[in-house]
Amino acid sequence: MSKVRVLVGTRKGAFILTSDGKRQNWEVSGPHFAGWEIYHMKGSPVDPNRIYVSQTSGWFGQIIQRSDDGGKTWHQPGTPTGEQAQAGQPKGESNKFVYDAAAAPLTTHQWYDGTQRPWEFKRVWHLEPSLTDPDAVYAGVEDAAMFRTTDGAKTWAEMPGLRGHGTGPKWQPGAGGMCLHTILLDPGNPRRMYIAISAAGAFRTDDGGNTWKPINRGLRSQYIPDPNAEVGHCVHHVAMHKSRPDVLFMQKHWDVMRSDDAGDNWREVSGNLPTDFGFVIDVHAHEPETIYVIPIKSDGEHYVHEGKLRVYRSKTGGNEWEPLTRGLPQANCYVNVLRDAMAVDSLDKCGIYFGTTGGQVYVSADAGESWNPIVRDLPAVLSVEVQTIA
Repeated sequence: MSKVRVLVGTRKGAFILTSDGKRQNWEVSGPHFAGWEIYHMKGSPVDPNRIYVSQTSGWFGQIIQRSDDGGKTWHQPGTPTGEQAQAGQPKGESNKFVYDAAAAPLTTHQWYDGTQRPWEFKRVWHLEPSLTDPDAVYAGVEDAAMFRTTDGAKTWAEMPGLRGHGTGPKWQPGAGGMCLHTILLDPGNPRRMYIAISAAGAFRTDDGGNTWKPINRGLRSQYIPDPNAEVGHCVHHVAMHKSRPDVLFMQKHWDVMRSDDAGDNWREVSGNLPTDFGFVIDVHAHEPETIYVIPIKSDGEHYVHEGKLRVYRSKTGGNEWEPLTRGLPQANCYVNVLRDAMAVDSLDKCGIYFGTTGGQVYVSADAGESWNPIVRDLPAVLSVEVQTIA
């Protein structure tokens, strides 16, 4: 029987939740890296034992960790262990993200208040393992830039085409920082990728990252000098179904959006949602027109609308939405669900998972019809990812 492994990053460590295909009884492992912020952890789609983790601290900086045994043990790639360490082998390079200053100089960028601030590496927001190579991983960082490793996270080098596009000085920070938080790989075209930056917008490459194109036509954002600008939009998350990589769904700062032409044009599909502000959006594993969002009250009040934790599902690709509430608190609930904190598994009855800033991780083993908490009272959840293991 297949099993699922849920990878949960929190403000104070990482947790691994494991169950069989029934998804009723769960084993909980953690906290791993206790006390550290785990912005993201994700497993390789081609090696079920390989997991990468972004571990960060205001005191000690940014570290990438790797597990080769499903999360039982961890190491910093490139760092000597055991006899190597005793022999005095020098420490590795995994904590160094090397910018390509020749191709994309570390210039300043201008905030809306007119001040000029230099580019600065702060943390890794998102890790996206290759669809074909367990040693290759893409990383989205703050300040926004794209990096890649091809040696299992021993060394990281910038993909300078993104910042070299020329619009970088116009990118702005969202409330969480100027972060590259979404990376989508086209399973049918290895040279095509999508990324999203808060607050700059969405971008696409069709040549493996050498050049990038802003794909924000149709987005409209209030409170920026040009509401229809090429860049400057606060995109919270983008999702797609692997069978239709030209169809994209976006949760923007306000508005739920859809593109049917690989991001060249967008249209709003917020429909009858009670509020179209939120952070997460995801797609059913087997139904490419079934999408999920969790509305938040507003950009000033980051908690669920009316104090009710409701997942909204559209089976029509947007516009028509239904609330899914069975098993979720419907009174006095004031949690948030952050941009990387929802995921789906690929079992026959698709499972939906999400984590909250209140430390709960919920699962629905029936595509959203009913929900159960896997764990409660964890630190605030930053990310949720799922591995389906045969």
